Amino acid sequence: APGIISSPYAGAAGFAPAIGFPQATGLSVQTVPGALGPLTITSSAVTGRMAIPGASGIPGNSVLLVTNLNPDLVTPHGLFILFGVYGDVHRVKIMFNKKENALVQMADANQAQLAMNHLSGQRLYGKVLRATLSKHQAVQLPREGQEDQGLTKDFSNSPLHRFKKPGSKNFQNIFPPSATLHLSNIPPSVTVDDLKNLFTEAGCSVKAFKFFQKDRKMALIQLGSVEEAIQALIELHNHDLGENHHLRVSFSKSTI
Repeated sequence: APGIISSPYAGAAGFAPAIGFPQATGLSVQTVPGALGPLTITSSAVTGRMAIPGASGIPGNSVLLVTNLNPDLVTPHGLFILFGVYGDVHRVKIMFNKKENALVQMADANQAQLAMNHLSGQRLYGKVLRATLSKHQAVQLPREGQEDQGLTKDFSNSPLHRFKKPGSKNFQNIFPPSATLHLSNIPPSVTVDDLKNLFTEAGCSVKAFKFFQKDRKMALIQLGSVEEAIQALIELHNHDLGENHHLRVSFSKSTI
């Protein structure tokens, strides 16, 4: 890939090339016995990051390649909501010719790593999704007039980003997917049965439910499986509960 250099001596056992940064001459790699001689690369050629041998994606990249999706059920909005638990999603592209694959562009590399660590290996719509760092550094929007079927979406200005505010409490409440969901922003008129019915109608089996004693705007709901909880979060996060309250859904570290 342009702008990436990898060590030419990756296969030379026992020799880790020493890379120096002389002020004027760019990058020089010391000679390794048996190699063809010193390799000098001008600093202008090194525009990207050093590649890790054997890794196909770009280290420090904020774009994820998500594979093994269910092409009949996955949507850009669904991936935006799910990956948005771990960072602010800017763009999503489901591949036009291979709809079980998608690109998800996060706000930064740390958020991409967090989402990858927590979501790769989880089941979504009956399939185990895989997330890896992409070789693409940005998700391109379709050109005007280009057929896309609504598979590419730009969410960079979405009001649903959880991590826009520096120091937001959401940074402290990032947990792996779990069968128990944390619900918040519940209006006073909404009852236990209202919420249980909401999740049942979304196809979930509700195992337990409880409001927080000190703050009835929040509750925990335990569902039949982690996969159910993932799908419920996608479907019901930001659900309009009336009285100008939209339900906030996240994974809980607690059980009931």
